[in-house]
Amino acid sequence: MLLLLLILLALPLPSRTFIVIKGGTEATPHSRPYMASITASENNHSWKACGGFLVREDYVLTAAHCYERNMTVTLGAHNIQKKENMQQVIPVLQAFPHPEFSRDLILNDIMLLKLKHKAQLNTAVKTIALPQSQDWVRPEQVCSVAGWGLTESGSSSATLKEVDLEVQNKQECKQIFSHYDDTTQLCVGNPLYTKDAGMGDSGGPLVCNNVAQGIVSYGYKNKPPKVFTRISSFVLWIHRIMNTS
Repeated sequence: MLLLLLILLALPLPSRTFIVIKGGTEATPHSRPYMASITASENNHSWKACGGFLVREDYVLTAAHCYERNMTVTLGAHNIQKKENMQQVIPVLQAFPHPEFSRDLILNDIMLLKLKHKAQLNTAVKTIALPQSQDWVRPEQVCSVAGWGLTESGSSSATLKEVDLEVQNKQECKQIFSHYDDTTQLCVGNPLYTKDAGMGDSGGPLVCNNVAQGIVSYGYKNKPPKVFTRISSFVLWIHRIMNTS
């Protein structure tokens, strides 16, 4: 136990704002039409904040730790550094971080973004299905993550990257992250493999059988597993916000 404690103390703290599609490949353009890129701006300066995904024509789901003022969502993108004909850039009208989100413990890391106007659905822009509240992703299930985050070279990816990741037993995360909660979080990424999701991919979806089951939340840089928000635990809250706001 003492040895484990010393090892953990020697590790860098888990990233709390971003957690690199590592070991992944470039996605087929518009094969993930639900993907969103979220940028923020202030004083004529803009930066990429996080990823997200379209769950209704006027709502994007992402991580609560991605909150910034003056957010804008880009839909229908493949190369995020170019102005592509299929892209739709829509300002965020209102952000709804979960009321019990804890930035210190990184719990309830989920946020809805209401768009200023509805997205135009087409071949490049579509919504993704949400799970039922009773859905439970099983360990060893292989799901996928996509994003425009950092690559192994350390630079941001211009094009959308994707990677398959394996859901882990809760013990894999409990022994690393002291506040891991299996009822509201998922442990994802085999520690024996180099495939990973990371910096700049925060807020993006974990997709299992064409359903968004998780949201990239946090973890140690370049070291799986990572912690994802378990969407099924919040689906009633999601629908309540979308139906009343």
